[in-house]
Amino acid sequence: MYRILRGLAHKYFSDEEAVILFLILVIGTVFVIWFGAMLAPVIASLIVAFILQGLVTRLHSLGVPEGIAILTVFLVFLGVLVGFIFGLLPLIWTQVSALAGEAPRIIGELQSYLELLPEEYPHLISAEAVSSLYQQVNTEVGHLTQWLVSFSLSSIPDLVALLIYMVLVPILVFFFLKDRQVLLGSISGLLPIQRPMMLKVWHEVNLQCANYVRGKALEILIVGGATYISLKLMGVPYAALLSLLVGLSVVIPYIGAAVVTIPVAVIALFAFGWGSHFIWVMVIYGIIQGLDGNVLVPVLFSEVNNLHPVVIIVAVLFFGGIWGLWGVFFAIPLATVLKAVSSAWPVKEAYPSTAPDRI
Repeated sequence: MYRILRGLAHKYFSDEEAVILFLILVIGTVFVIWFGAMLAPVIASLIVAFILQGLVTRLHSLGVPEGIAILTVFLVFLGVLVGFIFGLLPLIWTQVSALAGEAPRIIGELQSYLELLPEEYPHLISAEAVSSLYQQVNTEVGHLTQWLVSFSLSSIPDLVALLIYMVLVPILVFFFLKDRQVLLGSISGLLPIQRPMMLKVWHEVNLQCANYVRGKALEILIVGGATYISLKLMGVPYAALLSLLVGLSVVIPYIGAAVVTIPVAVIALFAFGWGSHFIWVMVIYGIIQGLDGNVLVPVLFSEVNNLHPVVIIVAVLFFGGIWGLWGVFFAIPLATVLKAVSSAWPVKEAYPSTAPDRI
């Protein structure tokens, strides 16, 4: 056991920088776990500033002064934020409330569909299983309806906190963009002067995560926008809500697309019934998903090392178990960071197996 531990220490931690970087990662992870909820606006602002920095760099490379580039990108971000808060968010909330009101009718029609399954496929599904499934769905919909109805004065503290976040996040984003070099210089002053390995790790993480996060943000806008236009033209109800779900589903490859297909199919089925219109809705939705996976993703993420599907599923389960919904949302970026760090981590040759043990 001693030789195994000594070999691992020599292989992965013989470099002083590697030890320091390992301690930084451990301390940073513990800090986020303990204080992540308290510092949520700061973390969100860092992510947004990281995404917007690519636009600032692109404008600056085209000859735009850095100050003007920062101000332009920040104003665009403010415009998008205001449009989301006062345009898209009320529309989505209205559609969520309307969908909750339609829940009893949908549940009734769903029950009629489910009751036909044991008759048509008696060897595959039983009446007891259908009854249990119906009760579970009815219970979950009832909880959702109660939550929407109870959303009143008791939610005022949460609304106040949300309003504070909406004020703090833009301010923090502006200063993160404006004083980026100053902040990075302050952090680098705490690190060793000679840090070639850390610079290599930072370059790899910055390259992989920047390409992934910015590409994923653009993918969400494109897929969500295309879905909204398609569903709206075809007369599908709750198009804004469904397009938001479809757009966010691309954050979790494979799993997200499979899960979000259910509400799209259910709402289209109850809106148009089993017929040609429903089939065309699902065909258009399938075309959007196919173009996303086979055209958009290769174009946006050509410079990003793709993660194996098993790694994606494990990352979603692991980080989702630690941080809940936010862990699921950021599982792939976190896995990308870990992969980038492991790719740039210094590895030395292990001790020869024939080397004698030292006392």
